[in-house]
Formats: sequence, C-alpha cells, structure tokens
Amino acid sequence: MAGWQVAGLMVLASPVGAETIDRVLAVAAGQLIMLSDVVAVRDLGIVPATAEGDPVGSVLAKLIDRELMLAEVDRYAPPEPDNTDIDREVAAVRSRFASDKAFNDVLARSGFAPAHVREIVRQNLRLRAYLDQRFTAPDGGQQRRQMLIDDWVAGLRRRTPVINLYSRP
Repeated sequence: MAGWQVAGLMVLASPVGAETIDRVLAVAAGQLIMLSDVVAVRDLGIVPATAEGDPVGSVLAKLIDRELMLAEVDRYAPPEPDNTDIDREVAAVRSRFASDKAFNDVLARSGFAPAHVREIVRQNLRLRAYLDQRFTAPDGGQQRRQMLIDDWVAGLRRRTPVINLYSRP
C-alpha cells in the first residue's frame, strides 16, 4: 500500500472531535426547549437560575412550566399588552448590562435577535396578566396566591405531556 493511502486511511479512521452547538432539552406543550434557549434567558436575566444546584436544570424547569402556562393562556386569549409596557420591560432587560455591546454579545452567543427578546417579554406580560386575573388573593396574601399558582401548574404538568431529555452533567 502506498504511503498516501495509509495516511488517508488513518485520517478516515481517526475520531473527529464533535462540538455540541445546540440540543433539545425538553418538549413541553408541543414546544421545543433548546439548550440555547435556557442559556439565553438565563444570561439575559429573564429567567434566573436558582442560587444553588444545577443552573441549567433550574432554568429548564421554569421554562417547561412557562410553556405549559402559555399553552393554557393561549386558550383564553388575554388582551395584548401595550407597546409601552413591552418597551419598558425590554429596556429593563437591556439595563442589566453595562453596555449595549455586552447585551449584543449575549444575543450573538445565543442566536437571539432583539425581536426574539421582545416576543419573550410580550408573552411574559400576557402570562402575568392572565395570572393576575385568575389568581387573586382576597386577603392580599402573596404566599397563598403563589400556592394556588403552583397547584395549577402541577395540574398542567399532570395532564400535559412533557418530555424532559436533560440529565445533569
């Protein structure tokens, strides 16, 4: 066998290093939740990770719940938020960064466009309006209200298929 043929076989036989660009972590209410989604909303401060434990797992759990809640919200179609409210919330996200460059760097790493951030904010405002309408605590007790919301989300999890492919590294 000629030298170049042996070298060619060695190249073909050597393992190729693969880099994970993105991956599906879960499917909730028919929506894919990608690793890039989890990292982006965490880095943008839209969905904070818990102080301890697995930051990807904690943000993923919140995104799964969010998708389940949004599917329910879409069934009842609450009013659209005002553009001024959306602008204010987008500005709050941007204000978490020292500069526009820092904000744009997070967007570039995640593959998010500013319009995507705006859509997430719009959905969050719709969800907030729905929760405020549906879960009022007559005595003003936030703890009681959160307990009602948690029970509702637990019911959504029981009756809606969720595929969680994430395993902690």
